[in-house]
Amino acid sequence: MKLGFTTLALFMEPTEDIINLARKHDFEIIEILAEDPLYDKDNTPFIDCGLDIRMHAATVDINIASINKGIRAESVRQMIHCGQYAEKIGANTITVHPGIIGRNEPHLRKWALEMAIESIGEIIDNTNVEISVENMPMRQKFLGNTVEEIEMIQEATGCSLTIDTGHGNTCGNLEEMLSLKNISYCHLNDNDGVKDSHIPLGDGTLDLNLLKRIDTAIIELNNFDNILKSKKVIDNL
Repeated sequence: MKLGFTTLALFMEPTEDIINLARKHDFEIIEILAEDPLYDKDNTPFIDCGLDIRMHAATVDINIASINKGIRAESVRQMIHCGQYAEKIGANTITVHPGIIGRNEPHLRKWALEMAIESIGEIIDNTNVEISVENMPMRQKFLGNTVEEIEMIQEATGCSLTIDTGHGNTCGNLEEMLSLKNISYCHLNDNDGVKDSHIPLGDGTLDLNLLKRIDTAIIELNNFDNILKSKKVIDNL
C-alpha cells in the first residue's frame, strides 16, 4: 500500500519538519489540510519534494450544496482557489466534501444533490487538478453517505472518489464503497460503527481485512503518534 498522512496531525508545524517526518517513517504521501491557517502560506518546500502531495479542501463553514446562492458561490470560489494553489505546489488531487442540507426532507435532499453536482462540475471546469469527492458518515445532514448518491455524483461529473473507511464503517457500506470505480485514494481511520470518531486503526469495529483492497491511502487522524500506531497495524497486515 502506498501510504501517507494528513497535516492535521502536525498542526502548524513547519513544512520542512512535516516532510522530514514523512521521509523518516517511510511515508510516500502527504495530504495538506487546506483550512486557514493551515495552508496558503509558504509551502514551497512541498514543490519537488519527492513525495506525492494531495490536498483536502476546506470544510469549515463551506457548503457547495447550499441552496443559498451566495453561500454556494463563495464555497465554490474557495474550492477553485484551492485548486489553483494545488497546481502551484504540484499537488495531484483535491478531496472535496459533497455538502450538507439543513433539513433532511426528500425534496430538499434532491435539490441539494443537484446543487452539489452543479458545483463539482464548476470546480472541475476551473481547475487543472484531479477533483475527488469523499463519502460521508451516517448523519442526516450529510450528502454522499450512500453508494447511490456517490455514484450519482460521479456519473454526473466524472469526478474521482476518496473513500473514507471510518465514514463507510458508520454507514455499513464500506465494502460496497471500495468496489466503486475511479477511487483516487482512501482515508484510513476507525470508529465504533456509530460515531465518526477518527480513532486509530484496530481500536474500533472496522473490518481490517478490507484494508487489503486499498492501494493508496492517507491515515487521517489528528495525532501523529496515533498515525504511527495505525501504520504498524497496516504493516502487520
